[in-house]
Amino acid sequence: MVKKIFKIVRWTMALLFVSSILAVVVYRFIPVYFTPLMISRCFEQIEKGEDIKLYHDWISLEEMPPSMPLAVMASEDQRFLIHHGFDYDAIQQAARAHLEDGKKLRGGSTISQQTAKNVFLWQGRSWVRKGLEAYFTFLIELMWSKQRIMEVYLNSIEMGDGIYGIQACAEEHFGLDAKNLSRLDCALIAATLPNPRKYSSKYPDDYMRRRVRWIDRQMRPMKPFPAEH
Repeated sequence: MVKKIFKIVRWTMALLFVSSILAVVVYRFIPVYFTPLMISRCFEQIEKGEDIKLYHDWISLEEMPPSMPLAVMASEDQRFLIHHGFDYDAIQQAARAHLEDGKKLRGGSTISQQTAKNVFLWQGRSWVRKGLEAYFTFLIELMWSKQRIMEVYLNSIEMGDGIYGIQACAEEHFGLDAKNLSRLDCALIAATLPNPRKYSSKYPDDYMRRRVRWIDRQMRPMKPFPAEH
């Protein structure tokens, strides 16, 4: 009986391993139209008795304004192009601030980690989910280009209530196609990303405007985001 259980567990683990790699390979080439977060948000809306709100339109990185990748890097992950999925300097700084000043520990989550979480995993803070996040981050950094990671990130990240991706955000909050967003529009969208359900690019407050100015200053010395080779 024990051997039978062990065999089932072994084959289950092998199946999960193979399917995870296959999913990463497939998403290297095809658009990501739905994510676990989108589905869970829909269920939350149903539980609250609300109408389902799901706005999402996939576009290629070439159809996005050049300022958009720079804005999210300036805001979220300035070492994106040089790290391999994990920004150890940011993690150390966050841990040091927590130990020295008692500040709330921040994870130093990179764009790669956020992409892995958004596309393949559920929301939460358990050690199991964090371990799987690290695993999928390693896989996408190994199998995808930085351009593909950025493309998936900007198409899948939550940017408002029921709004996912840059094209849907541009349409719902600015009345534009994403390609027509200005540099400051991109900085404004990036400024919402720590908490897009609290901060709105459609109705920015004073804090948001200060964030936009800071992001814009960070963007100025940055080189254009590199095209796919």
